Amino acid sequence: MTTAVATPPPKAVLDTVARKSIRRFSRHVGGMIGLVLLLLLVATAVFAPAIAPYDPLAVAPIDALLPPSSEHWMGTDTLGRDVMSRVIFGTRISLRLGLVSVSIALSLGVLIGVLAGYLGGRVDGLLMRVIDVLLAFPSLILALVAVFALGPGLTNAMIAVGISTIPAFARITRGEVLSAKENLYVQSAQALGASTSTVMFRHILPNIIAPNIVMAALMTGTAILAGAALSFLGLGAQSPTPEWGLMLSQGRAFMSLAWWLTLFPGLGIMLTVMAMNLLGDGLRDVLDPRLG
Repeated sequence: MTTAVATPPPKAVLDTVARKSIRRFSRHVGGMIGLVLLLLLVATAVFAPAIAPYDPLAVAPIDALLPPSSEHWMGTDTLGRDVMSRVIFGTRISLRLGLVSVSIALSLGVLIGVLAGYLGGRVDGLLMRVIDVLLAFPSLILALVAVFALGPGLTNAMIAVGISTIPAFARITRGEVLSAKENLYVQSAQALGASTSTVMFRHILPNIIAPNIVMAALMTGTAILAGAALSFLGLGAQSPTPEWGLMLSQGRAFMSLAWWLTLFPGLGIMLTVMAMNLLGDGLRDVLDPRLG
């Protein structure tokens, strides 16, 4: 006589996996540092009006190029605007740029990867040739081409950076789908008559999402850096928007006279990109150790 072994319900299994992942992540020093930094940046962005000591757009020519002091902790710019207030409000713009850009790339890249990997044949060939064309250009050059076509501006910069990031998500998703569709649970769903869309988006996609989460965290820092580069070149945020890349561009002519104009926006970019990279590394080790 055999005794049936009870298997835990799916929700219990997911809860157990989630708890283990959280415990593993909490022991990852780099990931926790990145998470704390990101939470501080998000809090700064959310509460910017309450934290910033001055209006970031308020012009006071009489106070132009004042060095850091007790009144202006990070000095003032060429128009007398408080640099600290502009850096604080710049957190909002940079985080929004990274989130929107990666959301565009993630949604389109995953869709292309799933369709190419599962359908195969001509669909795979056509979609992957498009991705190969995009990969032929360095991501920043591709973003420049896209923003030239769309026109300068913060919104267009987000779209351009998103387009330039699509290939990374498409390639990793396609590879995961090619591996996943050979698993028994996919073959069982097919044998039971599940539709193509059901197999792709209800059975395969949830099981390959972990590498895309890791990629999204890592690419957010890259997207923020690319967005700052576009603004630095005058193709992203436009004056008087308090955006870090634009602030660097406006302060580069005064580096020898007013070092604070470039130092503090540069530190903002560095800390944000470092936070996303550390967080991405932590998520990679927890969610998808194969990428380590």
